[in-house]
Amino acid sequence: MEAYRHKVQVYETDNMGIVHHSNYIRFMEEARVDFMERNGYGYERMVAEGVASPVVAVSCDYKRPTTFPQEIEIAVKVEEMTALKLKLSYIMTCEGKTVAQAQSTHCFIDGKTNRPVQLAERFPELYQIFEKQLQAKE
Repeated sequence: MEAYRHKVQVYETDNMGIVHHSNYIRFMEEARVDFMERNGYGYERMVAEGVASPVVAVSCDYKRPTTFPQEIEIAVKVEEMTALKLKLSYIMTCEGKTVAQAQSTHCFIDGKTNRPVQLAERFPELYQIFEKQLQAKE
C-alpha cells in the first residue's frame, strides 16, 4: 500500500526550526486515518456503525530531525492483532532516510457503552481488513 505523505508546516516546528516531537504522534493519526480509508473502512464508517478505537499505547523512536517544508512518508502496517486489540507500526521516512519508527496499540469499544468488543464478532468486515493486512506482512 502506498505510504501516506505529510508536508511539514511551519507551525509544526519549534524555535530551532525542527519538527516538534509531539507532532509525529499526530502524523501517525493522519496516516492511520488514511490507511483505514484506503482499506475501505474509514473512521466515519466506524463511528456510524458504533465502534470506537481508542489508543491504549503509543511509542516513537526518533532517528533524524525534519524541518519545514520537507515531506514525510509514513508507511502503516498491521503488526499484531488479537480479539480485542490491534497494534500498528509506522515507518516515517524523509528524502529516503528513516526519521522515526513508531507503534500504536488500539482496543475496540462499543461507541455507546464504551465497553470492549471483539472485533471479529461485532465487526467482521473490519476484522477481515486487518487480518488481510496482517497476512500480507508475513
